[in-house]
Amino acid sequence: MDLILWRHAEAEEAADGVDDAARPLTPRGEKQAARMAAWLDRQLPEGLRVLASPARRTEQTARALGRKFKMRAELLPGGSVQDLLELAQWPRARGAVLIIGHQPVLGQAIAQLLEMQSPECTVRKGAVWWLRQRQRLDHSQTVLMTVQSPEFL
Repeated sequence: MDLILWRHAEAEEAADGVDDAARPLTPRGEKQAARMAAWLDRQLPEGLRVLASPARRTEQTARALGRKFKMRAELLPGGSVQDLLELAQWPRARGAVLIIGHQPVLGQAIAQLLEMQSPECTVRKGAVWWLRQRQRLDHSQTVLMTVQSPEFL
């Protein structure tokens, strides 16, 4: 199984009285999302499931990919690693799942799956972390396939 975690691109700063979930992408964030979406579109396998937080910035990031996606409230800021992994059906699902979400839960999921010492790692805005679950002899392994940042595309 492949689990692809994509942090939403750069969004407008939070303002007093504005709902956090309503924050849109900045013009720079729109460019980041478009660059990453073009790269991802060339890499993603057939039969991919795409899940996104219903926050405006993640919806805009997902739309840049031009594929069908489902918005899931469990992926809103404040969600848990457990919720994310259950939605992805990690590690038992077949194929690949792309999740478009937020920090810190993406970094927490990565740290947990890669058995890092730290409880979370930093995921840059617009970046993708691609993880793969595989069996090696009698042992399950999580392999980091790639990390891609929109600045390097």
